[in-house]
Amino acid sequence: MFNIVLFQPEIPPNTGNIMRLASNSGCNLHLIGPLGFDLQEKNLRRAHLDYREYANVSVHAGWHEFVAEARPSRIWAFSTKGKRNYAQVRFQTGDFLLFGPETRGLPADLMQEEGIEGVLALPMMPNSRSMNLSNTVAVVVYEAWRQNGFEGALEAPIKTGNQ
Repeated sequence: MFNIVLFQPEIPPNTGNIMRLASNSGCNLHLIGPLGFDLQEKNLRRAHLDYREYANVSVHAGWHEFVAEARPSRIWAFSTKGKRNYAQVRFQTGDFLLFGPETRGLPADLMQEEGIEGVLALPMMPNSRSMNLSNTVAVVVYEAWRQNGFEGALEAPIKTGNQ
């Protein structure tokens, strides 16, 4: 499946929501420190409910530790500064999807690191600054998963009309 990578996440409910997303989509979740909260924080637990036990979560002390421990092959960075639309990329199983901290996004030097395939953006209206982190991750994960035939998922029923 895919690897969701959160670089220095700051807001516990966002990370909790993403843990739940990772569990439901079969993704691995990598948290790169320093984290802006304690993993036992109440708001984090409230957001992930009981899905934490089903999520594959790895915590890395920093960027270099993440690279050494996870050994990522293809990393796609996501930023409002990206010049390429995320939907123009053909995602592959095993890709690493990198997202920055909520208040400041990915550092410019990190987006230049070796192994970063490209910096992608989601389309937004002209006067918009950014989207919520957990919403952005969900949009990207489901597009990547869709491109790969929702591999491993139960078939969701398709309803029409008033069903």
